Amino acid sequence: MLDNKNQLFNEFETVSSKEWKQKIQFELKGADYNDTLVWESLEGIKVKPFYHQDELENTINIKTNVSNFKILQDIFVFDVEKSNKKAKDVLNRGAESIRFTLENESIDFNTLMHDLPLVDINYHIHLKFISLDYLQKINSFATENNACIFLQADPIHQLVTDGNWFTNLESDFKIIDPINYLNLKSSITIQSGVYQNAGANMVQQIAYTLAHINEYFNRVSTIPSPITIEVAVGTNYFFEIAKLRAIRILFKILAAEYNHHLDCHIIATPTKRNKTLYDYNVNMLRTTTECMSAILGGANTISNLPYDALYHKTNEFGDRISRNQLLVLKEESYFDKVDNPADGAYYIESLTNQLAEKALDLFKNIESKGGFITLLIEGTIQRKINESAQKEQELFDSGKEVLLGTNKYPNKNDKMKHDLELFPFVKTNPRKTLITPIIEKRLAEKLEQERLSQEE
Repeated sequence: MLDNKNQLFNEFETVSSKEWKQKIQFELKGADYNDTLVWESLEGIKVKPFYHQDELENTINIKTNVSNFKILQDIFVFDVEKSNKKAKDVLNRGAESIRFTLENESIDFNTLMHDLPLVDINYHIHLKFISLDYLQKINSFATENNACIFLQADPIHQLVTDGNWFTNLESDFKIIDPINYLNLKSSITIQSGVYQNAGANMVQQIAYTLAHINEYFNRVSTIPSPITIEVAVGTNYFFEIAKLRAIRILFKILAAEYNHHLDCHIIATPTKRNKTLYDYNVNMLRTTTECMSAILGGANTISNLPYDALYHKTNEFGDRISRNQLLVLKEESYFDKVDNPADGAYYIESLTNQLAEKALDLFKNIESKGGFITLLIEGTIQRKINESAQKEQELFDSGKEVLLGTNKYPNKNDKMKHDLELFPFVKTNPRKTLITPIIEKRLAEKLEQERLSQEE
């Protein structure tokens, strides 16, 4: 038995990054190192062929409780009794957390929650309206039953996606203050997935999320409970891991400025931007790697996207497959065994540092120009996202960004025209709004519309 674990490698000389680079340059036989092996991401980050410890200025000390991530099942509440029954069923089949989406105040919350298990189960309540009376009903249930309820109240997201406030800026924020004193696990959720789904690059996603959060810190008197951040995760595997880590780092820095010392709760969902109608089974491969990034990046809760979510109404099969993907990762792939798995990975550490630094610079720029809401009203945020989205769209249209089965190796015999239960493209609804809303749009939409028009 070796007394010192390092003795095994003592006879090998250490090799510096400079020496590795010289060796690579020699093997390239005259080709330029930077032109041949270094590529630049949409965020302006140069990705090198290898990373070394001696190039890291500092390592990142960030705690990610990967082993404790929760599997979230989304349920849109239309029929209260059916939604209650579905929640009981999916909790018996592997879900560990439920998110109810409620459209109006007519839904009886006590009936919705009747006989649902409350021990060690988190319930996320996404309201598509804002009403203090209804929130107090939720609070009464949580208090009386000692239920762990996360509230998704985000007036800024309403403005971003709809173009208008629920009522107006003053009224909407006036409700947020008393919400913070309710007996809920989390009272504010930052729904930032729209930025990714609309085409923002990762630096923009992080910076806009931070600026979005900062509006609440600035406008709300106190936030005594943890803030929940909902993010969309794309297919750029290591970058997405680094993105989540950067969000957690920057949130901690920002929150400390307001004497808020609670860690954020991150909910991650696969992006819709790269999902496709044709060869739709590939969506399962995409969501699997995206969920893996979310887990390794330290998301607390993960809601998978069903492979057929674009074109089918919610159905038992699609929900079961998406839930089982997470169960396989958790129970059979041992993703629940190790905390902080990304620590010490030089590539991920480097990406995290660079994303955080660039996002912090952009955040400071936003604040120097009046803040997030001001720039939304001016249209600056929308314009910047559109510019980024266009760059990515051009890469897709030219074939440089690949979606298998869609713009590369498509199955020409694949027919979808008669299988559409939902309209899978951007919908237009001309009306008067305070701002131009940020619209989610998939990369494959134009190509898919052309294919659909050619089907018999």
